Amino acid sequence: MTVMTRTARAVQLSARPDGFPELSDFRLVEQPVSDPAPGQVLVRNLYMSIDPGMLMQIGAYPGIPMPPFAVGATMFGDAIGEVVASADPDVPEGALVLHRLGWREYAMAEASAIRVVDPGAYPSPSSYLGFGLVAYAGLTAVAGLRAGDTVFISSAAGATGGMAGQIARLLGAGRVVGSAGSARKVRHVIDELGFDAAFDYHDAPLAEQLRAVAPDGIDVYFDNVGGAQLRAAIEVMNVGGRIALCGALTRQRSGGLPAVFPFEPRCATGYAAVGPPRVAELNERITRLTELRDRLLDRMPWLAPDAPTAQRDEIPSTDQE
Repeated sequence: MTVMTRTARAVQLSARPDGFPELSDFRLVEQPVSDPAPGQVLVRNLYMSIDPGMLMQIGAYPGIPMPPFAVGATMFGDAIGEVVASADPDVPEGALVLHRLGWREYAMAEASAIRVVDPGAYPSPSSYLGFGLVAYAGLTAVAGLRAGDTVFISSAAGATGGMAGQIARLLGAGRVVGSAGSARKVRHVIDELGFDAAFDYHDAPLAEQLRAVAPDGIDVYFDNVGGAQLRAAIEVMNVGGRIALCGALTRQRSGGLPAVFPFEPRCATGYAAVGPPRVAELNERITRLTELRDRLLDRMPWLAPDAPTAQRDEIPSTDQE
């Protein structure tokens, strides 16, 4: 197939922000689009994911276990799209594919670096960009969730927290409780996502509220926040409890500065890092997460009929075809 569109738009980081990014820290550019070389495919992106962890890449915070976005370069991230031109026999034109070249209208990708997915698995292809992998990996590979565990999830109304609570239930947790930032979110977590209990972290001391919803203590804490909620979880945790450090919104809101509390995650993406990981360890981690991703995607039928409700907002382009 000869590609008719010869230029396409992409988003680049134009400046390294000090704290939360502003619109002026990004720029929209036109880039050339060519035909794929052997072993490549051209993908028209349909949806891309904007993840909280990207704040760390935009700010180039020290110690994060993924590459920061370079100033003046096109950004990247998970995306789902349709193959419009293929130079690889294993990936036909029209295939729906998952890849890591978001933030652009068209992505030129190596066929070996994409995953062909089932276009009929969900009402919208954007479901493939949910945070199920993060939640599943944190609960299983990191926290070692066991049947009957009491699980506490901070930021439970968020994209990752909401999935983590529902997956914990499907994996056999005995009780699932969460925190959220408003009464409306608390109702959503309980009524829509199926948590046993939840509380508004603004209402009273955190450890006091956590003990009220988990009187027998907690066995697993899925941490999306860090800071005071991490301290409360440690205080209420049972002997032998496990913590999956998935996120640190407290640090994100402080521009990447770690809290003074000695157990605060040193890496805002949720890994407690004491130094740069060795190459072999990093490769092993990537391989393990890839295996987990494949296992989760292969288990998509496992999500039905009790499929977790994905927390996402689909924001259409202003000039979609």
